[in-house]
Amino acid sequence: MTPLEPKGTGPVPAEGPDLADPSLYRDGAPEALWARLRARTPVYRNERTDKESFWAVLGHREALEVLRRPEVFVSGRGMRLDDSPGATEAASQRMLIVTDPPRHTRLRHVMNAAFTPRMVARLHRTMRATATEVIDEALERGACDFVDVAARLPVTVICDLLGVPPADRSFMLDRTMTAFGHAGPGSADRAAAARAHTDILLYYAELVERRRREPSDDVVTALVQGTVDGRPLTDEEIYLNCDGLVSGGNETTRHATAGGLLALMRHPEEWEVARGADHPMEATAQEILRFTSPAMHVLRTAARDTALAGHPVRAGDRVAVWLPAANRDPAVFADPDRFDALRASNRHVALAPGEHYCLGSALALAELTIFFEELASRAELPEPAGEPIRAASSLIWGFESLPVRLRPRTR
Repeated sequence: MTPLEPKGTGPVPAEGPDLADPSLYRDGAPEALWARLRARTPVYRNERTDKESFWAVLGHREALEVLRRPEVFVSGRGMRLDDSPGATEAASQRMLIVTDPPRHTRLRHVMNAAFTPRMVARLHRTMRATATEVIDEALERGACDFVDVAARLPVTVICDLLGVPPADRSFMLDRTMTAFGHAGPGSADRAAAARAHTDILLYYAELVERRRREPSDDVVTALVQGTVDGRPLTDEEIYLNCDGLVSGGNETTRHATAGGLLALMRHPEEWEVARGADHPMEATAQEILRFTSPAMHVLRTAARDTALAGHPVRAGDRVAVWLPAANRDPAVFADPDRFDALRASNRHVALAPGEHYCLGSALALAELTIFFEELASRAELPEPAGEPIRAASSLIWGFESLPVRLRPRTR
């Protein structure tokens, strides 16, 4: 059996589609493509002529196998395809998401220490207040781009988590949207993103010094005061982990919120279910995470020779878990392409379970739950005001624009 030959299904051609091609996600229908490839093999050999080839994991069981075996599939050699080798090397074993056990466990413990009951309660208050504010502002305007509306809540929560004072949060919203908004191929967009990212890094430096003088109940204070392997974290390590929280926390929730609304607009019967008096909105939030799966892939590297779904994987091979494809595996999810606001036993992998399970997973779920609770209580189901525009990205399955019209709830 060759590496491209799944059990009993015939070979997958080496000249097959490149799942890392960003145009597939702006212009194509990736759900159908994932389904066709998965039906042949849950682990697809993605050959590339000009870049490094990789294994794409499309099945749910195989995704969990990779994510839950950090000793075999390591993170320290990069967490996403086509990243800069220099940037990966600079962050490896310093930033949480590109750090392997046992150091990963120790660094995660430092960051988890910030999640005290008092801080979590404060963050929930921030979520509720921000959600009501941004929804009421959108209702006053009537028509808006919902991607902009969805951006406000996660940035505000991440700022609160890091300890960014309220007076600086508009600055962080602007800089974050520019830095992590998936600048297109135009050099002006990329240059603006780079400048915004520099502004954010300079802000971290100021915030770190402030928290050394004035400790508070936040992640930056935990990083400043924490030790790993018997020594304090360097400023660079602190900045890198702040950056990881800002980019990850902002993008996942923003695009899940926008994608969740689009799903509800296309399935209005599920909106009626979701806003029912006896319905747990958290169940709908879990389905939004499964259905939208905004983090497109997470990358691992095989530390030794192994096998996946009968395919030989060699030490050094790149293995990319395609999270939205795993979340539509019919072996696990009944009618997986249907949005089901009351889906039970929702074992999705949108937040990458395992050693690197999203640090802010509980916050992401709470943000979605609270946002849609407030939207359901304040507004009728929004209506499309134009065609949604998907982002050209193989890293984030998200949106550049989602024009909608909103009106207050009347019943």
